[in-house]
Amino acid sequence: MDNQTLILILIGVVVVLAAAIAAWIAIRARRSQRLREKYGPEYDYTVNKAGDRRTAEEALVEREKRVQKIKIQELDMQKAELYKAEWDGIQTDFVDRPYGSVEEADRLITEVMITRGFPVEDFERRAADISVLYPDVVINYRNAHAIAEKGQHNGVTTEDLRQAMVYYHSLFDELLETEKIKQKEVALL
Repeated sequence: MDNQTLILILIGVVVVLAAAIAAWIAIRARRSQRLREKYGPEYDYTVNKAGDRRTAEEALVEREKRVQKIKIQELDMQKAELYKAEWDGIQTDFVDRPYGSVEEADRLITEVMITRGFPVEDFERRAADISVLYPDVVINYRNAHAIAEKGQHNGVTTEDLRQAMVYYHSLFDELLETEKIKQKEVALL
């Protein structure tokens, strides 16, 4: 083999290698973009918590795989209405028992999650699972939980507790699939 042939082979290998690296970078960039678009603020939260983008993205992909294996069920209309009535009672009690209402809201959300089939071992796992299906409201869940925990040490104002209720309500509506229920009710009319 002469030098010219060897040089051509080396150039070919470099071109193929460069193309493979470019394809790998493009695939990673698309995955990053998809995860960033899907998870929004939760993407940034996970990156900050993990310390680097690659570890965070692997964690988000693992969440998706784990949640795909969970048998999440819809609530029937009767059960959803019972939960809605209980939520309304919790909100009504807020005036007289703000911190107690926040605790009850957290308890009710956990109960709804259990009924729907979510694992609820610990808060971080619940929030991670919720983020896969409801990425737009998981930050609200995290914020409400933080306020509730801070409230255990009398470190919150009534306004903080009101905000926690607003945060919890956004997740509660998603878990009950309030929009689907409204659409079903309209269809029955």
